[in-house]
Amino acid sequence: MKQIIECVPNFSEGRNMEVIDSIAHSIEEAGGVKVLNVDPGAATNRTVITFAGSPESVVEAAFQGVKKAGEMIDMRQHHGAHPRLGATDVLPLVPVSGITVEECAELARKLAERIYTELGIPCYCYEAAAFKPERKNLAVCRAGEYEALPERMKDPVRRPDFSPGEFTERAARTGATNVGARDFLIAVNFNLNTTSVSEANAIAFEVREKGRPVTVDGKTVMIPGTLKGCKAIGWFIDEYGIAQVSMNITDINTTPLHIAFEEVRRAAQARGLQVTGTEIIGLVPKRTMLEAGLYFLERQHRPTDVSEQDIMQAAVISMGLDDLKPFNVKDKVVELLIGD
Repeated sequence: MKQIIECVPNFSEGRNMEVIDSIAHSIEEAGGVKVLNVDPGAATNRTVITFAGSPESVVEAAFQGVKKAGEMIDMRQHHGAHPRLGATDVLPLVPVSGITVEECAELARKLAERIYTELGIPCYCYEAAAFKPERKNLAVCRAGEYEALPERMKDPVRRPDFSPGEFTERAARTGATNVGARDFLIAVNFNLNTTSVSEANAIAFEVREKGRPVTVDGKTVMIPGTLKGCKAIGWFIDEYGIAQVSMNITDINTTPLHIAFEEVRRAAQARGLQVTGTEIIGLVPKRTMLEAGLYFLERQHRPTDVSEQDIMQAAVISMGLDDLKPFNVKDKVVELLIGD
């Protein structure tokens, strides 16, 4: 199986398109990767760029993106609604196919060391790449944001994993970068045949890992939900005129997309509601679609020795992925987008 990883860096510039285009161009010019999405946000003053390719190519492209951002973004002048630590705020490597999150973590650590050694930009390693258990949590690495860096850099306990031990002129300009590795995250919304946010929230609280709050002996405790590695809330979408259960599946190995779909559908039916379809935000790995398609073909007692295209189409139909808008697997599956 061909090794493919995705990188989703967040850069602290969301308003100046000249800067954003320069960073995206530097990533693409590194070669061997395909830029899948460039998503700037003016209010957050932050841009998310998604690209994918072979591990070696992605790591090099990520380095070039960090280098360009360090040249063009001055954190001393940065203001925005989103928490941030540096010109390149977060830099996660994500396994797509043929590679594990542990292997991505090792690549991330080496990349962080190179960024500091060659560019002088301090780096924290977070999530699966963390050297310290508490730094698996990005919020710990980013505590106090950019403004806290001068004090944190002097503290042996709180300073970045790769750091000069003082707040240099270089660090003042670029801030610090959080380099990490994590599993593929699927962002998905399940459409309900109701406008009730309270009903959508009730379903979300029942299935999400965190569960629902209840009061016991005057104290609030959480009753765990049914799906591991899932975060969810209910909301109403004006554009569609329906309520949805909005979910992030953070561990697709433990809870595949089709299992999340089935569990939300069960919880909805218990309340006299139906899941009318599914909206995938962003991209998914091919294996997610194949696993789902095979699952539904087996449930329907249909042949499974068919083409991958037919298997994925079974997933599209069974989960109603085209309920709100057309769903083309060539535009939504990472491997197909980059031409695997």
